[in-house]
Amino acid sequence: MKEWYREGFGGRIGYGSRPALLVVDVTLGFTDPESPLGAEMSDVVAAIRRLILAARQASVPVMYTSVAYRDADHVAVRFFTQKVPALLALQEGSLWTKIDPRLEPLPEEPILVKLYASAFYGTPLLSVLVSLGVDTLVIAGLSTSGCVRATVVDALQHGFRPIVPREAVGDRNRAAHQTSLLDIDTKYGDVVSVKEVLEYFQQINTPRISTFISKDKGE
Repeated sequence: MKEWYREGFGGRIGYGSRPALLVVDVTLGFTDPESPLGAEMSDVVAAIRRLILAARQASVPVMYTSVAYRDADHVAVRFFTQKVPALLALQEGSLWTKIDPRLEPLPEEPILVKLYASAFYGTPLLSVLVSLGVDTLVIAGLSTSGCVRATVVDALQHGFRPIVPREAVGDRNRAAHQTSLLDIDTKYGDVVSVKEVLEYFQQINTPRISTFISKDKGE
């Protein structure tokens, strides 16, 4: 890890003053082991719930994504579902497209439906963030190597500060999870602890936020 930093990688982006929390694809299709796409994610879900409750307490906007396919969408995602046939289980209206009930989304918290990996692709996410004046996007959810990583890359490319709380993301493949956290922290966003994000949420309304820069350089 340190070798990457010595070679000019792994700088810190830090935090802005207008965060939002984005919960990526924490649906039953990914958190229920009975789903063809699912795995045991109880620890990740619990960590995300802590972030959601803290965000609400601090009046930080919370939003979610879900993957759901209508019949008319199958032409558009033809090669994606050909590559990952298990995605066909995520039919609109299916139990697998519902946000995990342990998170208990509020009626005013948007659930954005997407077809591909990035939460920005083909959704109104960018418009929502711009309208809210967001400068920092805390990204939690599933899976680290897929939709989380794709969303982090797009968040950076759209001019946001991507922050990834490591205990609040997960992957059915542990090696892919670890490699993706390293890749994100090295090139695209700051991988930090849930504890640090909770502290950040507590401080967003104070003048100290301008100096709240992460010292955490990942695992």
